[in-house]
This record gives sequence, structure tokens and C-alpha cells, in this order.
Amino acid sequence: MAAKRESVTVEGRKLSLSNLDKVLYPDAGVTKADILDYLRTVGPAMIPAIRDRPATRKRWVHGVGTKDEPGEVFFQKNLDAATPKWVKRVTLEHRHSTNTYPLVNDLATLVWLGQIASLEIHVPQWRVDAKGRMLHPDRMVLDLDPGPGAGLPECVEVARLIKPILDDLGLAAVPVTSGSKGIHLYAKLDMKQSWERVSSVAHELARSLAADHPDLVVSDQKKTLREGRVLVDWSQNSGQKTTIAPYSLRGRLQPMVAAPRTWEEIGSPDLAHVRYDEMPARLEKYGNLFAPVLPDSEHDAGQDDDGRPPPSSSASESRAHGGQDRLTAYRSKRDAAATPEPVPAEAPVPGEGNAFVIHEHHARRLHWDLRLEHEGVLASFALPKGVPADPGRNHLAVHTEDHPIEYLTFSGTIPKGEYGAGEMFVWDTGTYELEKWREDKEIIVILTGKPGGGLASIEGGKPVRLALIRTEGGLGGDKDNWLIHLMKDQAKGHWRRGARRDDDAVPTADDGAGPSDAPSRPHSEADGATGSGAGARAAAKGGAAPSAMLAQIGTPGLVRRGEWALEMKWDGVRAIVDARGPLKLISRRGLDTTATYPELAGLAELGPAILDGEIVAMDSRGRPSFARLQQRMGLTDQTDVAAARRKVPVQIVLFDLLEWEGRDLTPLPFRERRKALELLAEGGLPENAQLSPVFDDDVEHVLDASAEHGMEGIMAKRLSSRYEPGRRSGAWLKIKHERTQEVVVGGWREGKGGREGTIGSLLLGIPDDDGGLSYVGRVGTGFTERDLAEAAAKLHSLERKTTPFADVPRQDTRDAHWVTPKLVGEVRYGEWTQDHRLRHPVWRGWRPDKEPGDVRVEA
Repeated sequence: MAAKRESVTVEGRKLSLSNLDKVLYPDAGVTKADILDYLRTVGPAMIPAIRDRPATRKRWVHGVGTKDEPGEVFFQKNLDAATPKWVKRVTLEHRHSTNTYPLVNDLATLVWLGQIASLEIHVPQWRVDAKGRMLHPDRMVLDLDPGPGAGLPECVEVARLIKPILDDLGLAAVPVTSGSKGIHLYAKLDMKQSWERVSSVAHELARSLAADHPDLVVSDQKKTLREGRVLVDWSQNSGQKTTIAPYSLRGRLQPMVAAPRTWEEIGSPDLAHVRYDEMPARLEKYGNLFAPVLPDSEHDAGQDDDGRPPPSSSASESRAHGGQDRLTAYRSKRDAAATPEPVPAEAPVPGEGNAFVIHEHHARRLHWDLRLEHEGVLASFALPKGVPADPGRNHLAVHTEDHPIEYLTFSGTIPKGEYGAGEMFVWDTGTYELEKWREDKEIIVILTGKPGGGLASIEGGKPVRLALIRTEGGLGGDKDNWLIHLMKDQAKGHWRRGARRDDDAVPTADDGAGPSDAPSRPHSEADGATGSGAGARAAAKGGAAPSAMLAQIGTPGLVRRGEWALEMKWDGVRAIVDARGPLKLISRRGLDTTATYPELAGLAELGPAILDGEIVAMDSRGRPSFARLQQRMGLTDQTDVAAARRKVPVQIVLFDLLEWEGRDLTPLPFRERRKALELLAEGGLPENAQLSPVFDDDVEHVLDASAEHGMEGIMAKRLSSRYEPGRRSGAWLKIKHERTQEVVVGGWREGKGGREGTIGSLLLGIPDDDGGLSYVGRVGTGFTERDLAEAAAKLHSLERKTTPFADVPRQDTRDAHWVTPKLVGEVRYGEWTQDHRLRHPVWRGWRPDKEPGDVRVEA
């Protein structure tokens, strides 16, 4: 562009550009011409993000100024008389005013706004239709705004807490560094909810995060509460609020922009805000990272011709209308000539049968389908994680279209390219006793499966009592989300820890029934039987010991001296020490391992108390050796235990105190629990027990020391953090030297040469968010002969005909033997490849203390 003035044509619109050499960012020397060139470059990505949204502008006509002399800013909603006639606009009536806003629907309008120095463009989370009427929101935003003493690292920590909550809601989160201080998290919505409802859900999410992480998160706007914390600002989902638009410039001293980011970038210790001149290269490298939040098409307005929201497309609302029947949705998704599934042409005849079937469905993602005979059809629910085996952990159940009765006996392979393609077979089948069926709200049934069926593993062959509860306020696409809950007391009317008898009571997302996938209670993992509230209080009254608090992967940049305690990371297995009566050592899986480690019997002397620690086996240089500990793990026969104990003695490193002399300490901050632990230890620790040292030093120094002593890494714990049983919390961070990854074994390949006749490599996976198993590679090194013999014994009994992986490449299926994915191991590796495979994995050993559901990507 010319230095001073130029007449240009943009997409057929003629614009006069003036003062092109005016410096709008004095500290950076950036001119209006530079800004217009930026807008021209980002327009194709930015315009879809703001199209049909009334735009509020912040203008710096004379530039942003300097630190000593800030430029004057004009906040503008209404269009003035100088606005070109071709600019699209919408007039909205507010409580106290009527304003006419521009709609930035084309590049000419965007460049015109740049010409009048509208550096910041703010838009709401809703659009208008062709008649200028406000539609339901098509996206939700959470503004992570750091208070004094906090910054991007704390925002990253909060973003990582929110992402799995949104994932569970079926909402893919897109992070945007705001260009100012914090991070915005966006998620696409299906436009079935009003802005009031969306705002309410966002508010509840923010409140729950603040309750679970009071030292890190605040949901209240009061400035006095924000010192050192991150405000999760939910209020921008209001129908009257706006947010800085993605790709918009910011009116700061430096020309920063609101930049969509990858989650890999968000996790980087070098994360920083993006300058305007960095964006062209980013667009070339990544494309439009905001695309997952954009409408599916220009006509995806989510409303019908008269501006009303469309009817729900969920299965529960696709009932007979006119000539339709309850199988209309089912038929519409299937070609009777192409699939072996039953596709009856006639309408179903209502009946009163009580059969059920549960299918194991190896589609794109492995999942299970629960189908209950009801009014002549099978009411169907997809269970990404299967039927829950633990009353304290609810699973997601997605209500799908009704299926025909003939599906009770169906098994077979649905061809590739057809709906639900993949192998399907009956996991269990039988009859059910109905306790309650409130259409579209809740269902309670008692299932009696076949002998040896899948349900036999849950209650030892006894009938299984389940509750299905529809969640309120779900925001995810077309999903009709429910939760499925295993009733704890199988006797009718006793479902909740035996605390009450109420035939009408069902566990909802708000009644503390335990961890839940329910969207309406995003923080429910912290409650219930494994939570820091009711669960911890139950423990204090002599109930079961609480589950272990878990750490997230962290980086040194997240840790500030004076706010965190630093410890070595002990390479062993976790144990909750319950010394309130006869000693119990409880593993991560909730198993009693006391008999496996008899040399730790002296811990009973510390009671009455509940402690947290790590059982370790030391090598000849006094360093924890996970390989040596493998020789002790999982042993139950006392002869074997005694022999292994002589060769590999163990000790326990204690690092937390959860209960002491009947007092529940989990609500206290870590600094106070640590003082109590040290006070307890002053009375003397038993043989084979020690306290984990705490270091008050710069994190880099402690990290260097851990490397020098051959440790796995360090642990960082916020001094102000409470103990959160069963939760993976950002208040505890593990910072490793060596990259290690827990994996689920889904198969093996035969060995060659010296390994002929035995196992050559193990095929590895990591559970995905949909309940499937994602293939991450194979490991063939790091095994001893004992390891190979042990692996063969473990895996032969788990063999199956079909692959448990969703995406295993053809070259790795040659001579493969598939197994049911029940066993967890651990590998060390070099890095992740671009196709998400482990590079150069080396076997470290089995993890019998872990369940497949515990495994997640650690780096």
C-alpha cells in the first residue's frame, strides 16, 4: 500500500484510504498501512468468526500512544452518517437505547474499519438472522483473566482443568490467547439453548472450579478476591456482552492480536501472546485454528423461517409425527440392501416385553450399546465406557435412535461406509425387571444376564441394578446425554451408601453420587464417595479411606518459589496407608496390598491415621528402581512374597497426612498437612519408612539436583492446596526428566530369530475420549526373559478374535494376536511422532496398580 493515500477496490467496493503512513503503534513503529495489510491477510479467517454478529468497535484515531501519553480511545456501537451505504448493518433495541451496528460480513467492511482506526472489534456469542433477529448462541466462551500476581502460566493451568470438562460435554475447546493478559476458551454449541441457559451453565462451571481450586480460580469479579488467582469470567455469554473477536488487534502499546492456538502450544513453557506480524506465518502453518468453532455452513442459523429454534433432533424427541413411527430415525440411517442389520419396513407393534441386550460394538471407536425392550422397540443407549462396575463412578450414556426388536439377537459385521460400520456382537443378554420409566427423564432397571455373560463380572453373576438419568442443560451437538449409575445396594430401594430408603430416589448429577460424566455437574469428580467432601468426611468417621489425589504433568515455568513445595518424584507405586485399625495398604486401584509388603507392618504404629505415600525398591546406589519393584508387585502367595522380600526389600516414602486421631485434614492447605505430618513423625517412624524431603528452592535447582541423583523428576505442590481425593489436580504437578508413558496392551506379535516361539513385541494403545483404544505403536525392547514369560502367561488368557484398536496400521496387524485390553504397562520413549505414535519406546514394566481407564497421554 502507498505511504499516504490511495483509492482501492476491495471485492468490488471502492474505498478511499487516507493517512496510510500514520503511526498507530508508536513503540512498535506500526503504521495504518501495516494494519490494513494485516486485515487483508487475516480477513478470510477472521470474517467467518464474526459474520452476522453486531460489532462493537474501539477506535484509536490518533494511535494507541505511549506509556507516558496513552492515546484517546473511542468506544463506538452506533454507525455514523459517514458509513458507506454498502456496509451491512442491524438495528437492535436495548433496554435504554436503540443502536445500529455494522455486520462485518466481507473484507471491504473489515478494511473500512481499519481505515477509521477501529483496532479492536468485539462481538457477542450469537448471530442475527436475515430479518435482524437475535438467534440462540452458537458458541460459549470462558475468559481466563489473571489477577495481580498471576499470568499466562496460571491461565494455562486453569485451561487444562476446563478442557476435560468441556470434552465430557461433547464440546471441543479452542484456546485463544487474548493478546492482552489471558486466554479465551471457545466451544461450539448446537443453538438449542438460550443465552440465559448457556450463561447459567458457564457460571456453574466457573463456580465449581473456584470451589475445587480456591487457591487458583475465582468466579467473582471482585478485585479483592483476585490476587494471585485467575478469574473464570463466564459473564461474556450474556446476550448483552461482547468479547474481543478472534484475530482482532488489541489497542495496547504493542500490536498484539487475539490468536487461536493449538493445545500443544498452550502446554508450552514458552507460551506468549502473538504479534500481528506473526499471524501470516501462523495461518500458513496451521490454517484457521478457529475453524472447529465456526458454523457448519452459511445457512447454519439454527432457526426456522419465523426465527424460532428448530425442534430437537435427539432420539428421545423423534417420536411419531404424521406418517412417521418410532423406527423412522433408525431406517433413515440404514440401507437395507447394504447392511446385515434388521431393517423392518412396517411400523413396530407396541408390546410389553422385558428383554435386553448389550452389544460390544467395534465401530470407529469401541463402545457398548445397551438396548431395553420398550413399547415394541428397543430403547438404545451408547455407552462409551461400558456399564459402570463402581457405584462411585457414573458413565456417560448417549441416547440414540430406537432399534427394532429383531436387534435383540443381531450380531455381525456392518460394512465399511455404512452407519455404525464395524463388528458387533452380543456382550450379554437376558431380561430386566422395571422399577421406573419416566419418559425422557429417568429409568431404573434390574438386569439379569446370561450365565457367563459380561454382566457377571460386575456383581459375580447376580442381577445388576442400574439407573439411567437424563442430564439437564446439555450443550453438545445432537447428543442426548444421560448418565448410567450402578446402584450400590442391589436390594430394591437402597442405592446410595445405605443411607436412605426411597424407591423414588435416583442419583442425580447434584446429589453426590460420585464422579460423573454429567454435563450439569462438571465438578462432580470432587464430590461423593471419592471426593474431598463427603468421601473424606466418611473416612474421618471410620469409613473407607479416600482415594489418592493425582498430579498433572507440569513444567518448571508454572512453579514460583514461595508458593509451591518441591519434592523428589519417587519411582514406585502409590499407597494410601490406613492405620486406623488393622493396617491396610490401599493401591491406586483400591486393592488391599498389605500382604504383598509385610515389611511395612510397622506403619500400624502411626495410627489412628491415614497417610499417603509411595512404596519403592532401592537399587545398589540407593535410588528408587521401578524395575526392581516389579519383582514384588502383584504377589499374593506368602511363599512367593517371602522369597521376593529377601531379594528385593521395599520401603515407603510418606508425603501427606489425610486424617489424624479422628480429624479429617483433607480440607487443610498442604502447608498445614505437612506440619502435621512432621509432628506425627517426631514420635518416630517405623523401620522401612521415611518422610519425603521438602525443598524451598528455585525449581530449576531442585530439578537439577534430582537429575544428579538419578531421580525420575520432581513433584511441585501448591502450599495453599487442599487434598482432593480421586482428582487429578493442577495443584500438584509432576515434572519429569525422562519421558514415560503408561499404555494399555491390546495385542502382541510373534518373535523372530532368538525370540521365535514367544512374544516379539507388544501392541500398545491409550484410551480415547470416546471409550475406544487409540493405537500408539509397539514396543519390542527392554524385556528380560522373565518379562517375556510373564507377558505370555498374562496375554494368552486374554486372547480375542478382533482388534481392540480403532486405528492400527495394516503393517502392524501381520501375525498379530489380539487381546482384551485389560493390562497396563509403562514405557519410556523419545518423543511423539506427527501421527501420534511413540518413537523408540522401551519397556519399563507392568503397572498392576493401574486400570486401563487411568491411562492418559502424559506429555
